Amino acid sequence: VSPWDIALCATGTAVAGENALVLAVLFYTPSLRAPMFLLIGSLALADLLAGLGLVANFAVRYLLRPPSEAAELAAAGLLLAAFSASVCSLLAITVDRYLSLYNALTYHSERTLGFTCAMVLLMWLLCLGVGLLPLLGWNCLRDQSSCSILRPVTKDNAAVLAVTFLLLFALMMQLYLQICKIAFRHAQQIAVQHQFIATAQASSTRKGLSTLSLILGTFALCWIPFAIYSLVADSSYPAVYTYSLALPATCNSLINPIIYAFRNPDIQKSLWLACCGCIPSTFSSRPRTSSDV
Repeated sequence: VSPWDIALCATGTAVAGENALVLAVLFYTPSLRAPMFLLIGSLALADLLAGLGLVANFAVRYLLRPPSEAAELAAAGLLLAAFSASVCSLLAITVDRYLSLYNALTYHSERTLGFTCAMVLLMWLLCLGVGLLPLLGWNCLRDQSSCSILRPVTKDNAAVLAVTFLLLFALMMQLYLQICKIAFRHAQQIAVQHQFIATAQASSTRKGLSTLSLILGTFALCWIPFAIYSLVADSSYPAVYTYSLALPATCNSLINPIIYAFRNPDIQKSLWLACCGCIPSTFSSRPRTSSDV
């Protein structure tokens, strides 16, 4: 058994457990029913399935005897669908944050829960379609020379997925730059209207910039090297290169709950209530502003 596969399986188990906790908090807390939390739930569900996909891939490779092509394709399809939904959910959260700042006055009336549910459902149907591609014949099981590092995905299909991912990342980066500009402008307006001292405005803006850097930096460090490598490499390259880049990419699903869920004050309150039945007196109840990005 490869130690890299054991590491991926262990990571998948941790990812599944952490995101299951997020889903449980969202499901059992009636107050967390806003569109924003629906998108966070979509991200948690995608990462949960990604974790289960890593475990399933390990089981198919080492525990299933005799080997089954259908099981291998199904495990690969689950991973494709889950990670596609994870990236798309991140993009949806980015768009939601942008709209909440750009249309601050009409956001809550236009961004209804029903509309968000419809968009999330459409997104998941698209990602499930991507996951079905290996089972529909887009695989290299009959021609091993056409395999990519993402076996059983072919080199051409892996290149398409990598280019699509890089384009989505470029879109996310552009949106977050716009978010940063709008948040900075809002911070200036608030400071003028309320006559805040300059240090308060600077502190709020710095917090927004640090959040922006955390989101983009983490996503880029986890996924960009793997995406570029899958674009240029094929199955003839040493497997250790693939594993060393795939492991950080899967760890992004371990970090997502920390960035998008556990840092949210409302989810933090629910976790404190669920774990100890109380909210610490030191817990900050300051409302989130646009300057926080």
